[in-house]
Order: sequence, then structure tokens, then C-alpha cells
Amino acid sequence: MESKAKLAGHALHPMLIVFPLGLLATSVIFDLIYLANGNGRLADASYWMIGAGIITGLIAAIPGAVDWVAIPANTRAKAIGLWHAIGNVVVLVCFAISWIIRNNNDTSAPTGAAITMSVIGVLLALVTGWLGGELVERLGIGVQPGAHANAPNSLGRRPASDVDTNYTERGVIGTPPSTISAANTPGRAAMGRADTADRREGAPRPTTTDRGNPPPV
Repeated sequence: MESKAKLAGHALHPMLIVFPLGLLATSVIFDLIYLANGNGRLADASYWMIGAGIITGLIAAIPGAVDWVAIPANTRAKAIGLWHAIGNVVVLVCFAISWIIRNNNDTSAPTGAAITMSVIGVLLALVTGWLGGELVERLGIGVQPGAHANAPNSLGRRPASDVDTNYTERGVIGTPPSTISAANTPGRAAMGRADTADRREGAPRPTTTDRGNPPPV
């Protein structure tokens, strides 16, 4: 199913989600390093990363919600998309609690409770990230119909089912994998059909002598 919220021909939600994921995950790394060496600058950086991650997460949720509404009802994709969205909301809530705890202190240095909430948020983000991959790679949400390895540029007006003839697939210029017929890659079934056709036309079967002699020049 093609995405309903796109920018420059690509789905907008996957483009935006990298910002909150990167910011929030890095904030936890900075917290752990702060616990190891006590560098207050890392604690400050983590504090502002969490704030930025929450804001960008809310922004990324908007096109995600648009795409989820367009998913057909009573499908596995609809259910997975709902769990993906709920899980990401919980992730943002965990980090929001962590940020509030830090904000109530005299400094931005994280307490044990703040770090715990951040770690829970990151672990849950791994689960929601897997669900997002399931939506795209397994259920085809956000994938344009007819997409293949030689699809044309997204910035053009041509559908993904068309072919960019500048590239080659299996030696056949401009032919998507799905259109290569079994005749081009003969297998047992194709050879069997040819053999049957020869027999119907009355072609003589090769004898033992024929098999041992080289073909006539």
C-alpha cells in the first residue's frame, strides 16, 4: 500500500522517525557515559536531546497517523500499525517523565529514576522499531505498487511499475524481475514440455548410437 503522506516521492514518516530515535537513543548513551566519568556537559547534552527527541517524535507521528488511517480495516497491518503507534506513544511518555525529573532538579544531571525511565523507553523503541519494519518489509505498507529493482526515479511522474532502461536485470535491459518469463530460465518443467512437443510432432528419439556420435557439421 502506497503512503498517503509523502515528500519528494517518498513516505514522510520513515524520513522523520530517524530524528527522535537517534536523539533519544544517544541521550541514554550520554547518560551512561556521565555515570562513568561524571562529565556534567554530557548530562546537559542528554537533557536537551530528550527535549528535542520528544518534539520530533510528535512531529513524526503526524504522517504516521495519516498512513495508519489509510490501511484497510480488519487486516493484520491495521493491528500491527496500532501497536506500533501505541508503543511509540509510551516511548515518548517514558522520556517525558525522565525529562521532567531532570527539570525538577537544580541541575540537569540525571537521577537513577530518570535514567531508568530512559532505558525503558529505548528498550521499548526496539520493539516498536521491529513492528515498523514488519509493516514495511512484510506487509508492504508505504511501498509503491509494482516496485522492483529497476523502478524509475521517485521524482518523476512515472509509476514504480515502469522500468529505468539505463540498468540491466539478468542481462535483459529494462526488464523487471517479475516480468522475466520461465522461457528465459528453462527448468525441468519447460524442458519436459519441449520434449513432449517433439514427441507429438513425430521427432525420432535419440538412439544410443546418436548419443555417442558428435553432431554433423
